[in-house]
Amino acid sequence: MSETENRNIVLFPFMAQGHIIPFLALAHQLSQTRNNYYSVTLVTTQLNIPQVRLSLPPNSSIHVVGIPFSGDGYGIPSGVENTDSLPHYHLLTNFFEASLSLKPQFRKIISDLCSHANGRHRPLCIITDMFFGWTEEVAREFGVFNAIFCGCGGFGLACFYSLWMNLSHRGNGASMSDEISLPDFPEAGKIHVTQMSEFLRVADGTDKFSTVFRKLLLSWPKADAIVFNTVEQLEQSNGLAYFRRILGKDVVFSIGPIFSPVARSEKTTGITSEKCIQWLDSRPKKSVLYISFGSQNTISASQMMKLAMVLEASGKNFIWVVRPPIGFDINGEFRSEEWLPKGFEERISESSRGLLVRNWAPQVTILAHEAVSAFLSHCGWNSVMESLSHGVPIIGWPLEAEQFYNAKFLEEELGVGVEVARGVSSRVGHKEMVEKIDLVMNIGTNKGGEIRRKALKVRKMIKNAVKDEDGFKGSSVIAMEKLLNTAMLVSEQRNSI
Repeated sequence: MSETENRNIVLFPFMAQGHIIPFLALAHQLSQTRNNYYSVTLVTTQLNIPQVRLSLPPNSSIHVVGIPFSGDGYGIPSGVENTDSLPHYHLLTNFFEASLSLKPQFRKIISDLCSHANGRHRPLCIITDMFFGWTEEVAREFGVFNAIFCGCGGFGLACFYSLWMNLSHRGNGASMSDEISLPDFPEAGKIHVTQMSEFLRVADGTDKFSTVFRKLLLSWPKADAIVFNTVEQLEQSNGLAYFRRILGKDVVFSIGPIFSPVARSEKTTGITSEKCIQWLDSRPKKSVLYISFGSQNTISASQMMKLAMVLEASGKNFIWVVRPPIGFDINGEFRSEEWLPKGFEERISESSRGLLVRNWAPQVTILAHEAVSAFLSHCGWNSVMESLSHGVPIIGWPLEAEQFYNAKFLEEELGVGVEVARGVSSRVGHKEMVEKIDLVMNIGTNKGGEIRRKALKVRKMIKNAVKDEDGFKGSSVIAMEKLLNTAMLVSEQRNSI
């Protein structure tokens, strides 16, 4: 194999913003390796391409390839190619099912790359989403190394994977106990029924969602590698140990955290970075609570109303990224007069105590500012990593999927935050939430100070993991090199047969 051949890495994320974002970050990192040794081809559906290209750095060498997708035969409205634009949550099952139809077209893309005249575009490695494990069959057909990239943490995904594969909450009958243990992951402790998504709570192995979903997960053990957007030192004794136990020690790699170098276009955002920084500059150090439930999550109208009341009662400065509540178009207009207490927005604006931001805010810029004290988050892993990378403690309000277990991990394992609410139907305890916000933000107390010290310790751990200078290589840098070297070796072996 010549040095100029077989260096192309194909990336294929699932069509959801929380999955595309870490893949874009991975694509950028791979394309920026020393001497530009690797080229990157990112595959996504046609309607996702414009947003993907907006998220790439100027003059990026990353090649974006479109793959045809149609959900018409699966009950998906025409033109919907991202879970962000699904009109109803229950259509998620149909969307997952429709994604399985991408296999023939993906095979064609890989076939075309492999048959390229000079061989330079032949994939060295195919790195696909955790929901695209079926690509392993395509990779092996063409003798290409295949890795599954999980933009999640090890602990959260281990709980998620174990629950879905074992359905332990069903017990011996149809009823569910309040708490269960995971038979193959005892390190996780007890999982409460409220820490399961609606789909999981009713899953029995024969329903449509669990049939489709478990099919997606069954391919994982067949992959050549499983890659996590986390840090080895954070999770080696629990979540990563779980996957090494069931999949194999030498196939699990921790390469995180990886962040996208390009922020979302401010033309479609609720606030500019400049205005945000200007407001934060006017606040005292460690006095601001940042609140965001991510790009795809929201809470109910009643929870939104109560959260606003909590924020007023707490007396804290805050930035709150608001989206329409459950039951409304999450990307639609936010009607504060309908979903917030009367006069709330006017009062916080006049007092300069709060900043209400529509749709999106420059999250990394906010978390990096010295005025920010804590992050009230849905505990999506991208947000978790961004927060901990800046030493900002997390007040957890998980809403779906593995977010519940991320919140559990942050509080019980790392000690860098607390949970204040759970899910979109939970009661928001006014007094309890005010007390927990005060606890985390008040660094003068023993508990608040301890949480912040642990968050700063994790920040240092993360910085060391990605360090590559003065002869020192962090664990994530070493893991990435090992992954790529393994891919090269395996691909050479398969193509020499």
